[in-house]
Amino acid sequence: MTTRGTATRGTATRGSATAYEVAVRAEATLGEGPTWDAATGRLLWIDILGARIHSYDPASGRRTVRTTEQHIGAVKPRAGGGLVLNLRDGVALLDPDDTFSWLHREPVPGRRANDAAVAPDGSLWAGTMRYDEAPGGGTLSRITGDGSVEVVLDDVAVSNGTGWSPDGRLMYYIDSPTRRVDVLDFADGRATGRRPFVGIEDGAGFPDGLTVDADGCVWVALWDGAAVRRYTPDGRLDREIPLPTPRVTACAFGGPDLTDLYVTTARVGLNTPHPLAGSLLVVPRAGQGMPQRPFAG
Repeated sequence: MTTRGTATRGTATRGSATAYEVAVRAEATLGEGPTWDAATGRLLWIDILGARIHSYDPASGRRTVRTTEQHIGAVKPRAGGGLVLNLRDGVALLDPDDTFSWLHREPVPGRRANDAAVAPDGSLWAGTMRYDEAPGGGTLSRITGDGSVEVVLDDVAVSNGTGWSPDGRLMYYIDSPTRRVDVLDFADGRATGRRPFVGIEDGAGFPDGLTVDADGCVWVALWDGAAVRRYTPDGRLDREIPLPTPRVTACAFGGPDLTDLYVTTARVGLNTPHPLAGSLLVVPRAGQGMPQRPFAG
């Protein structure tokens, strides 16, 4: 159940009265990748270093946890049922009957999966990074339902948030150490013309995960920034929601009407973790999200 009360609430700045609540109190080492599964009415999220897939049904409060055999960077629903997993050694499929199979396996020593997103054409855009976060050690690849793979970016450090504008003509992307959100033109499954969209100033943390709302605004989770920010399509900061723990990792809209913003957090690397570090938070009625297409595989 969602926890409410003054001890777990915060008020947003820049004119918004939105407050956060605790959806799932947890101690995820590296909570990440919230994704609303419309077919089942539940929120999926992961613990990358804990190798766990979490699900949460806000209507009933029911939670499940599934352990994976490898570190997991992302989980997304599939069009035919089941899940697609971005794992340490590649991309795998989990059928509704729990049958596991590799769609694309490419283990690289010292490298793991990170964030991923499903494009308007149903392809999976899956990121990787080195465990030591070495510059140039990560990639962003496009994987289709038949397992075809194309490396789109091969010189990134920490491949993170990816999302598309409502009309599908723009793709937003984060390589966290750059302290930027970039934007690319998107057409026919191709992303071109990468250029800066917004930069994150010193002292505000690093951009991590992102989501795009129905107005075309980009919401960015700030690692070591204890906040989520909303930028308008022209790159103007118009909202910031402060949160109770510094390592805010990703955000996504969920709920039956896609108006609740779910936010994942992490405990890893904190000398004195906040009691809510690693929990799943939610900002009710934060905005209007867009339906997310399932993976076409």
